[in-house]
Amino acid sequence: MTLSVRSLLPVVTADRPSRTTGDRLELLHALMQAPGVEALFRQDVIHIPEEHDTYGWICTVPRCERAQEPTRSLCCNHEVEWRQQREAGVVLGDFMRIAEPLKPVSWYQPEDCTICPGIPASGTSPLCFLHLQRWKARKGHWKKCNGEGEPDYEAFLAAQVPFVPFGDCRVLACANRAEGPLGMCRRHVFQYRKANSPGGARLPGNWSRNLAGRGLAIPVFYDNESAFRKWCAEAAPTHRQDGRVSLLGLSPLAKAEIQWCMFQHTRMRVEAGYWSLPWIQHLADDCRRFQVNSLADLDLKQMTPFARLLAKAMLRMLRGVYFTREDTRDAGYIETEHFGIRFASHGGTVDLTVISQLWLRNMLWDQMANALLTNPPRSRGPFDMVRRGCAELSAYLEAQAPEGGHDPRLLETAHMVDFVADQRNRARHGLLPLGATRGRGGKDREPATAGTLATILNGVRRSLRKVLETGECERIGLDRAFILALPAGKRSKRRRRPFPDEVAKALASESNLQAFQALDGDDRGVRDVWEALIITGRRCREVLDVRLECIGRLGGLAMFWYDATKVGNYDEAIRIPDRLYERIEARQAKTVTRFLQREGRVPTPEERLKIALFPARNMNRSHLKGLSYQWFHPLFRKWVDSLGDTRVVAHQARHTLATNLLKSGADLTHVKRYLGQVSPAMAEHYVHIANTDRRLEDALNAIWVTGPGTPEPGVVLSGGEPMSRQQAEAMMIDLTHKSTPAEGGFCTFQPVVNGDACPWNMDCHNCEKFVMSGADLVYWHRKREQWRMLAERAPDPAVADYLHQVFEPTARAIDGLEKALAAVGLLDDALTLDLRRPQDYFGRVWSTTFRASELAQHEDHGDAGLDEEYDIDEEETP
Repeated sequence: MTLSVRSLLPVVTADRPSRTTGDRLELLHALMQAPGVEALFRQDVIHIPEEHDTYGWICTVPRCERAQEPTRSLCCNHEVEWRQQREAGVVLGDFMRIAEPLKPVSWYQPEDCTICPGIPASGTSPLCFLHLQRWKARKGHWKKCNGEGEPDYEAFLAAQVPFVPFGDCRVLACANRAEGPLGMCRRHVFQYRKANSPGGARLPGNWSRNLAGRGLAIPVFYDNESAFRKWCAEAAPTHRQDGRVSLLGLSPLAKAEIQWCMFQHTRMRVEAGYWSLPWIQHLADDCRRFQVNSLADLDLKQMTPFARLLAKAMLRMLRGVYFTREDTRDAGYIETEHFGIRFASHGGTVDLTVISQLWLRNMLWDQMANALLTNPPRSRGPFDMVRRGCAELSAYLEAQAPEGGHDPRLLETAHMVDFVADQRNRARHGLLPLGATRGRGGKDREPATAGTLATILNGVRRSLRKVLETGECERIGLDRAFILALPAGKRSKRRRRPFPDEVAKALASESNLQAFQALDGDDRGVRDVWEALIITGRRCREVLDVRLECIGRLGGLAMFWYDATKVGNYDEAIRIPDRLYERIEARQAKTVTRFLQREGRVPTPEERLKIALFPARNMNRSHLKGLSYQWFHPLFRKWVDSLGDTRVVAHQARHTLATNLLKSGADLTHVKRYLGQVSPAMAEHYVHIANTDRRLEDALNAIWVTGPGTPEPGVVLSGGEPMSRQQAEAMMIDLTHKSTPAEGGFCTFQPVVNGDACPWNMDCHNCEKFVMSGADLVYWHRKREQWRMLAERAPDPAVADYLHQVFEPTARAIDGLEKALAAVGLLDDALTLDLRRPQDYFGRVWSTTFRASELAQHEDHGDAGLDEEYDIDEEETP
């Protein structure tokens, strides 16, 4: 979703001047005259102080006078020394104390010659080049005559005659003063000679001795003066880190744009990017070399990499100034920063120029603008979906609809039906999409799939349905039937699987983890991130973005704090094992060491709450930005590929943890709370194969109930014959959804389950809708003992026989329940469960149930197994 350069069109052409140039120039001049703008950014040659907050360029070693290396805080010599000391285990603070400050090898901003005011001194000498040569000649002559010592320097100065200043350097972009009659500074003299002296400019022989001392004008001879002047006009300034950016020779608008962007960058966070002064100078040189009127006229493909990055950043800044929200609508894009929104890993611009129909583009722009204003999305995903769908519809209408679809009044139901059919054919045959869109990262279009079909149809449907609901379709002139003919895209029901056992073992192997850590050459913490994902089940972004102060102990328990930004929960805390706690502690120490190496001090308590535990390497001088998923995923993918032929992703760790929690006895409420879900449906998404619990599999293999679609519904089968999980799940009674607790069991009569009164006056034990569970086994054992005691206390044998006869169906049901529970391996669990608790309602003992009447029937068949038929109403099947 990147913006093409045409969104910021060239402001002037060679044959047709535009008022836009003047308008933009006046706007920038007005902005630069604001009281808060530093005066130094208004100059043609911007002189940056050595320790400027944003563009500081001097070495950070105390009293060192050399310039920093680009993107570094140390000069070249100290950078080499520091790398050697860091490998030896020295921290930055100690290095700063022992490092020797260095003097520059030449003037950054040359002072005047001691003898000749207005002529720059040469190198670190206080004399200009001409007088320096004379002083060297005097010393050589003195040594030749006397053999030792030096001539009197003060006497030398008194005998010299100052030269007349030679003015500024004739190179258009150079801000230095000329050192000789040729009219160039010392560095450009070297560059001129290196370029084989275009135009053949030269001075007469011995000019300093014969002419300069007499105060006469010194002529300059040329073989081709126009070639010399052309070289002076095109030559770049000397590129060195001296705190200056020369904008001489640029067009007024390009100069104003760079000045304003440099100032604007000082108001942004450091994490927005570090702009090195040499890179800015390279950008100015490209503007001068290509003779552009504005940065928008630059051909980015012909620029150097660093200058290209700066040009893109400055163009993003300028779009927010040159265009209002209404202007961007006409230009065919939307700037999210106009609404105060900036999505993560996004430039801030949504390009809509791929949609050729003006009515469709404006409709989409209005919807996006309203969403940004009233309910901005959490990420760019919703905008990507509707933009992609509308781009595909636009391309189809351009090719197939009357007048290219530019008149919405001509669109009919048949056009939408044909569009849907075309998209389905492309997905079925793997053809390329029609829309002129690219994938993320500028990748070429990929063949259509069932997933892209659903994305396109849902994107178009979401956008068109909104105009249908608001009544905008009548204003546009779009037929309602055209919109209603668009179906919803059906996404695949496939879900992420937990790691298979062999894959889980490979991913947890110590040797494999060490190999994974070896891929992280800079030790940014890729193994720590992975182990945190496995143990906590967090989303990958939640772990990568944790702050330095993310662990602690509460009541002796190890806790982990993170931000679940996807669901809007911040500063969430979960329990973690001590093993992970100790690993994070070790990572904290490494991050503090990195901070110490960069800043020369330990972070303050306030800074520890803001610093990232896994700080990114680039554009992160304050350590506030965490590692990106784009950094983690390639390393993880490379590691997994090295383990064998398997295709897994990091997010499957979340599914694996959810499944393991259920296997260990947790219920959906516990899983939802620990994983940070906001709804039961989200938790169920992660535990969709929780039935892989071994004991529950044993139960499914031991007892099966035929479903309603079989010739004899309700038959209980046994014998260990295998059947599919789908068949078994379809036959089970799911009490968590289709029953309500009753005395000694559960009621499955659906009117009662739904809240109506019981028509049998709650005579549960004599009702065929009553079922018994393993959780009630102890209750019924007590009931049986109670009846036996009553029978034993009967006054005569006839009464005792009568009591045994009345309790006989219940006794057979209890015996059948015991055998059924023993068959599925749950008898011991049922005997230890003596009290109903709310969390037990989701446990396996409670959810594995049988009809009381059928259990009683089973007892008549002894050990034949549960193979008798019993009825289950259609409404009772899960």
